[in-house]
Amino acid sequence: MNSAINKTKEFLGLRRNIVLMLGLTVLMYTGEKLWERFIPKYLDGLGASVLIIGAFGFLQNFLGAIWALPGGYISDHLGSRKAFRVFSILAIFGNTVAIVFNSWAAVFVGMLFFFGWSNVALPGSMSLITKTLGKSKTVMGISMHSLFRRLPMAAGPVIGGVLIGTYGLLNGIKIAFGISIILSLAGLIFINKLTSEDEKEKTEKLHPVMLWKTFNSNLKNLLVSDILVRFCEQIPYVFVVIWCLNFIKVSPEQFGVLTAIEMATSALIFIPVAGYSEKLEKKPFVVITFIFFTIFPFILYFSTTFWLLTAAFIIRGLKEFGEPTRKALILELSQKGIEARSFGMYYFIRDGIVAFAGLLGGVLWQISPEANLFAAAGFGVLGTLYFAVFGKGTDTKSDVLSN
Repeated sequence: MNSAINKTKEFLGLRRNIVLMLGLTVLMYTGEKLWERFIPKYLDGLGASVLIIGAFGFLQNFLGAIWALPGGYISDHLGSRKAFRVFSILAIFGNTVAIVFNSWAAVFVGMLFFFGWSNVALPGSMSLITKTLGKSKTVMGISMHSLFRRLPMAAGPVIGGVLIGTYGLLNGIKIAFGISIILSLAGLIFINKLTSEDEKEKTEKLHPVMLWKTFNSNLKNLLVSDILVRFCEQIPYVFVVIWCLNFIKVSPEQFGVLTAIEMATSALIFIPVAGYSEKLEKKPFVVITFIFFTIFPFILYFSTTFWLLTAAFIIRGLKEFGEPTRKALILELSQKGIEARSFGMYYFIRDGIVAFAGLLGGVLWQISPEANLFAAAGFGVLGTLYFAVFGKGTDTKSDVLSN
């Protein structure tokens, strides 16, 4: 019995630091996902214009870019435990600002800090996975991280929808911010139990320009295609909730259920896909993922009932098919010893450019929802074709791991 349990734990990569990191992830993401999907509607309730809501999408992605690079540097320099502690304190401060001040401007200020955690902690989490498990189990480790992230992504919007339905939009969101603070404080317990072996490592000093020069052509091609596909995702991203609530007339509770269906779909495919991805060439997994990104906005436009929206959100969940594989590919194609910084640089460049998709989405939405959704699909087609032609993965026979 114990032997079977140990084999299962080893297959899933559930070592001590990984389990603690997964527990921390559940707490922090639960707090964040209580309100994250409803923020565009919250801004609308606070009197923000369509362009300001579009600017929210821009800032959300821009902050992801800004936080990702220092997140990688901080994680490589301080080690995972100290870095996670810093990131969690920033999230607590940001949520406090959003509670105290009742304006859309306060939300933007709070975002500087509370949207930092998921972005700034990601390079450190990915580096911790590859250092703890080794490259042979990296995809599985990232898949478990993605799976555990989807648990709060599924439950959070449902709970958030209930809070809004019970206490109203403005009070419901503020209560959600308060719960986020409590969960962040609880997360500090998990952080303190992390072992600090990686804090003893000496890290090579690299200026960001020199860090970029370590990127090989395969990693750069993945980055270009990823940018195009993320434009497909982010152009309509902040308007999906408005489309569902204002145009299709579903309730906040129903939207929470749709989000839960999306996350459940993602969760169901992570482990089976990871088992195959570790043994096979990674490129097809990434291509399939990009295809699902591409068709979601097209299908969303024709989803005029709750049940059609359910099908659309299942498709949206399937876009995570090869996301752990893509993240593992970034780490594999990065120079050894600087994985966290390379991962942070990748996201810094990607999200810094994709941030403008939110602004473009606002402009297109003012023209019409059709313009927004079909333009998004067009970017997805370009990104998918680019990676299909120029992109390369890695397999057990390739030698791309040496840069």
